[in-house]
Amino acid sequence: MSTRHVVLVGDSTFDNAAYTDGGPDVASQLRERLGGRVTLLAVDGAVTWDVLRQLEGLPEDATHLALSVGGNDALMRQSILGARVRRMDKALDRMMDVIDEFEASYHRALHAVVDACHAPAYGHLPLVVCTIYGGAFPPDTQRVIDAALRMFNGSIFQAALDVGAPVIDLRRVCNEPSDYVLEIEPNEVGGAKIAGAVAAVVEADSWERSWVYPSGVDQT
Repeated sequence: MSTRHVVLVGDSTFDNAAYTDGGPDVASQLRERLGGRVTLLAVDGAVTWDVLRQLEGLPEDATHLALSVGGNDALMRQSILGARVRRMDKALDRMMDVIDEFEASYHRALHAVVDACHAPAYGHLPLVVCTIYGGAFPPDTQRVIDAALRMFNGSIFQAALDVGAPVIDLRRVCNEPSDYVLEIEPNEVGGAKIAGAVAAVVEADSWERSWVYPSGVDQT
């Protein structure tokens, strides 16, 4: 087959060179794992709205596309977690307003990616979608973050299911504090795990249906 050319779209999940202390970033580790080309369109700090601009640089010879975005959208809305409410139903109602807004923005971004993957130049470019990882926060904060992320990631899973894309659940991939710096940024160790997960999905022969990595494929 022709040489693989994987394109990475999204945020610092992929564009993590600033957090590796001079070590290899996700893109370079993925190149080494696959032995093919990798183009980094992802930009540190990007949100869902930025995906459309990133897609303008999609190479004509791309063979696979990986999308990881949404974490910064969630961070922009974290103030709601400290809001004071007297009733649980009111708290959940306010949280659902946030999730509904995120879901609409994420759907726009994902469908722009899907449209690009189905453009005549590509035919049917395989796409994999990543969830938002949990980071490495103090225990009490981590518990609240994890609860909120279940709602954000639920939207991502549903969106990926709607378009038939496989999913990398980064909460299960970057699952140790040693995978992060500054609580939310993947370092060289975390980046190696992310690169390994993307490589495993790219090398899998299961692109015509939705499934979840790491639980969806053999990691051995």
